[in-house]
Amino acid sequence: MALAALARRIFGSPSDRHVKRFQGKVDAINALEPEFAKMTDDALRGMTAEFKSRLEKGAKLDELIVPAFAAVREASKRVLGMRHFDVQLIGGMVLNDRSIAEMRTGEGKTLVATLAVYLNALTGEGVHVVTVNDYLARRDAAWMGQIYNFLGMSYGIIVHGLTDPERKAAYAADITYGTNNEFGFDYLRDNMKYTRAQMVQRGHAYAIVDEVDSILIDEARTPLIISGPSEDRSDLYVKIDELMAILDEGDFEIDEKQRSATFTDAGIEKLEERLAADGLLKSASMYDVENVALVHHANSALRAHKMFRKDKDYIVRDDEVVIIDEFSGRMMPGRRYSEGLHQALEAKEHVKIQPENQTLASITFQNYFRLYKKLAGMTGTASTEAEEFADIYKLDVVTIPTNVPVARKDDEDAIYRTAAEKFDAIADLIKQCQERGQPVLVGTTSIEKSEMLAELLRKKNVGSMNVLNARHHEQEAFIVADAGLPGAITIATNMAGRGTDIQLGGNLEMRIEKEAAGLEGEAREAKIADIKRTIAEDKAKALAAGGLMVIGTERHESRRIDNQLRGRSGRQGDPGHSAFFLSLQDDLMRIFPVESMDSMLGKLGLEQGESITHPWVTKAIERAQGKVEARNFDIRKNILKYDDVMNDQRKVIFEQRLEMMDAEDVSETVVEMRHDLIETLVAKAIPARSYPEQWNTEQLEAAAKTYLNLDVPVKAWAEEEGIDAEIVTERLIEAADAAAAAKEAQTLQAFEAAGTPNPTVMRQVEKTILLQSIDGLWREHLVTLDHLSKVVGWRGIAQRDPLNEYKQEAYELFQALLTNMRELVTTQLSHVVLQPRPVAPPAPDFSRIRETHIDPLTGENDADGGDTIADSLGAVGSDPSLRPVDPKLLVGVSRNAPCPCGSGKKFKHCHGAF
Repeated sequence: MALAALARRIFGSPSDRHVKRFQGKVDAINALEPEFAKMTDDALRGMTAEFKSRLEKGAKLDELIVPAFAAVREASKRVLGMRHFDVQLIGGMVLNDRSIAEMRTGEGKTLVATLAVYLNALTGEGVHVVTVNDYLARRDAAWMGQIYNFLGMSYGIIVHGLTDPERKAAYAADITYGTNNEFGFDYLRDNMKYTRAQMVQRGHAYAIVDEVDSILIDEARTPLIISGPSEDRSDLYVKIDELMAILDEGDFEIDEKQRSATFTDAGIEKLEERLAADGLLKSASMYDVENVALVHHANSALRAHKMFRKDKDYIVRDDEVVIIDEFSGRMMPGRRYSEGLHQALEAKEHVKIQPENQTLASITFQNYFRLYKKLAGMTGTASTEAEEFADIYKLDVVTIPTNVPVARKDDEDAIYRTAAEKFDAIADLIKQCQERGQPVLVGTTSIEKSEMLAELLRKKNVGSMNVLNARHHEQEAFIVADAGLPGAITIATNMAGRGTDIQLGGNLEMRIEKEAAGLEGEAREAKIADIKRTIAEDKAKALAAGGLMVIGTERHESRRIDNQLRGRSGRQGDPGHSAFFLSLQDDLMRIFPVESMDSMLGKLGLEQGESITHPWVTKAIERAQGKVEARNFDIRKNILKYDDVMNDQRKVIFEQRLEMMDAEDVSETVVEMRHDLIETLVAKAIPARSYPEQWNTEQLEAAAKTYLNLDVPVKAWAEEEGIDAEIVTERLIEAADAAAAAKEAQTLQAFEAAGTPNPTVMRQVEKTILLQSIDGLWREHLVTLDHLSKVVGWRGIAQRDPLNEYKQEAYELFQALLTNMRELVTTQLSHVVLQPRPVAPPAPDFSRIRETHIDPLTGENDADGGDTIADSLGAVGSDPSLRPVDPKLLVGVSRNAPCPCGSGKKFKHCHGAF
């Protein structure tokens, strides 16, 4: 360690060497500044066309860095009045270099991104700028979009609630801003559509991820899932929830580290007695196969009651259970816990129980962002996770020096024996800060603690304060913008408000938006001048009081989250102060105890209200955090190993879908599937080197009728002289091909007779059935893989590697999927009945799908409503006796909706039955 520290002092850190490498280009950009400053607006705008021309002639993107960055800097000066600092130019080069730029809060990361965004947008392939929420996507796009427009570039915004045409237009722009969830869900939805024209994304060339640690680390624990509704089991959830009241402490065990709760033998006996009395138990034991669903519901109810706390993990709002994000403390409307846990919480809180959902498509953020040919990111805190970024995403972390030296003072952690003593000390410090006019930002870990601290401050007669948590999610940006006012007290859950600058004296843009809205002309100018004067006066007062004081009420499991909180103070060389207050009753200290801390405090003989503060203590806590971070990294890495298996299969399925969508004619694929199926059917009924009397002719005849809709005399063939399996196969193929050709001819005649000739009708039907078959089987495959991943871990008891077992079984399941697809497609096309009617085919209906963001560790989901083309299976009827109906009318029809043919039956019992 000492040798490494000495080497860093002599040669500099890897980041120092990285930054030094770019200094020559910075000097070159600075040398161009006078020349670009003399250009007219039109001449500067014309540089974009010149750069594109050079690229078309074979120039490399890196050759354009110097002039392109100079153009962006000059454009920014003209339209925003902001000039990129040298360190910001370096940040832009790091982003272009497929790396993560670690820049402190207030260093202007939003402006830094414009450099690499503009440069890479010159290729015409599209650049995605990924943010953590809709507000930041809109704000950054509107703000930085002025630069792009000035330089002749277009930009779009992807936020929740847009229609497909609006999304397609946004993705067609040179630069697209949006949230990580929206980009990922659009990718999944695109791979559920039936034509290229319906798809909204146009590829994954280059992405810059803002707050990259939040998105690629914190949220990467939560795969994106698109799901559709399944059967309603509300009554069962309510009955199981009522059983929780009969449990005593000895009936279950809690493991807070693993966030798990399990029943003891005594608890199981109690439950079995009550379940049997209520008539819910189908056999003697809860753990018999017939009662698997009961075990699942009981475990979910136990976790809901014993592991999840109201106002910490979730709140009840408008008769709904709304989850609180554990990292940001923000309310996540629409997000739902998985595997029945959310329904268990709804039963616990006596609100309306929503049905569980069936997975239709899914992808992890790791695998989504690895789709990009070029990826970069920026944040204030990434170095503690540098190993994970390098290992998973192949991204280096480069720490960019600040434009002005940091003047913030960071105190050592103060540790108290009890939480009550700790919060008393925090309240006293806040009161002192307010009395001297120093703004205070307090970071808490839950709504409960933020409101408890606010109540304590009121009892101590501390003046007005802003409590920012999930209850006030909508006002987040405005509350944080005022956190730098003299004497302001802002209590925020974790990193609420991240992405909004805390400026001493107040945020000019926010104040103008709030106070000058609706004013025009001289009145607006006068108001803005007044706001500027007030901000300057308030900033002077806040500076005199010592700048922003940041107080952490406890340490997070991750050092990065603590560093984010600290980083809110000391912006752009401003003075500032940060301090963390801890107690032995904090979750981190209790669940992951620092060795000998309690005995140390006891030996010191601390009096009530006294604390210990020492660098050794702070380092011991950071070591404990480092262990937790390493453990969480291992968990995420293991999850990714399993998802990589599914990802390989996902790529195959999605690529096949694209090929089929792009193909004008898929008849060759259909014929190949039919022939392969026939060979499989013959191989099953006629074993190798067997005599005709050993053949299972009845089985083959039945299979030919089921799959090919053919009546063939296999039994008679078997009595012929010289017959063998190859001849039988040829005859079946010949008969099946002839039947398919006859069906196509009949269909064409029917369309011609109806006056609507359509020579490609069978090609359209073949493509539709192929795509629908892939979608239906892929959904079933996802459910099977999900179940497999949950039970395969038990193979370790038998000394078998669970991951290898999972890979092997997943491969076998995928081969079965391909076999099933041949059977399904061939069967449907053999039985299909088409009737002409000139109607244009509708696009897939997504009005009932649910977009879900699940956390594999905590079970959290981030969901949004919608419909799935899952329900649109069944484009054509299989029974000749059915009423005639145009198959185009049947695309997108819900399985339980009335059939469009007018029979009065449900679709699934009529033309939707295969």
